Amino acid sequence: MTNVVLKLGDDISTDIIYPGRFMATVLPTETPQYAFADHTEFNARLKKGEIPAGSVIVAGKNFGCGSSREQAASCLKGPDLVVVAKHFARIFLQNSINLGLRTVICPEIEAEEGDELEITADKVINKTKGKSFDIVPLPKARQAIIDAGGLIPYTRQRVLEGKK
Repeated sequence: MTNVVLKLGDDISTDIIYPGRFMATVLPTETPQYAFADHTEFNARLKKGEIPAGSVIVAGKNFGCGSSREQAASCLKGPDLVVVAKHFARIFLQNSINLGLRTVICPEIEAEEGDELEITADKVINKTKGKSFDIVPLPKARQAIIDAGGLIPYTRQRVLEGKK
């Protein structure tokens, strides 16, 4: 179980997630410091390590729209956040999969900051509200990449398996 640490609406662009003025910083180890930089309170909590790994960001439709910047996914992967959204922009979703960021498509999600959620293979259960919501599962191949920690670890694993 985990808590919702940030609730956002529809059409959250990659510029909101990772502002363009930080594009010179591309290393996944450095990008987390700029996650939601203009949401100063949330960003400060992230920087101070006050947000536990596995905490959830809940969003509406079209999360990650805008540019194709990979940093928008890597800055959330660094602190090991989970994003539950009604819908993800296509390029953001693929970047997230490639980096191993846990993304959950849940078209009917209802949650507020502070709500306690349980995420299973097919549902998001809002323990605070006593409601459950169906998940749209990713194709098995894409889920396998996330489960491996991203495309590079997945490929490494597959290559090593082939050498046995």
